[in-house]
Amino acid sequence: MTAPDPTPRPEAPPRRRPLWVAAGFLLTGLGVLGLLLPGFPGTVWFVLAAAAFSRGDPRWEAWLLSRPVVGALVRDYRAGLGMPLRAKWIACTCIAVAVAFSLPRIPVLIGQVAWVLVGLAGVAYITMKIPTRRDPPRGA
Repeated sequence: MTAPDPTPRPEAPPRRRPLWVAAGFLLTGLGVLGLLLPGFPGTVWFVLAAAAFSRGDPRWEAWLLSRPVVGALVRDYRAGLGMPLRAKWIACTCIAVAVAFSLPRIPVLIGQVAWVLVGLAGVAYITMKIPTRRDPPRGA
């Protein structure tokens, strides 16, 4: 997997900048929901929000990147560092729980099989395609 390009996007034309800023706030809101709701991703929305803010107003991008948890997630993604092992476990567990709880609510067998395959594809992508960042032990 190649590392994402860490260089910011050029600003959009002046009349489009408010649209990019609005998109950044919408995506930030989805990211906050992702931090609160199990099974709903958060990091991807913050990465997209940072990209939108970089085109609309770099001050909002700097604000997002300065947030304690969110900023580190976006900076790590941009640097191609991957996910911490603990985050991978949490993500895969959330996928498994979401699939298990929703499976009985799907009335058609082919739908159930498709849903399990979607869950397995998500777990496979997280475990095999996203690099694992090994953080140093606490206190080290």
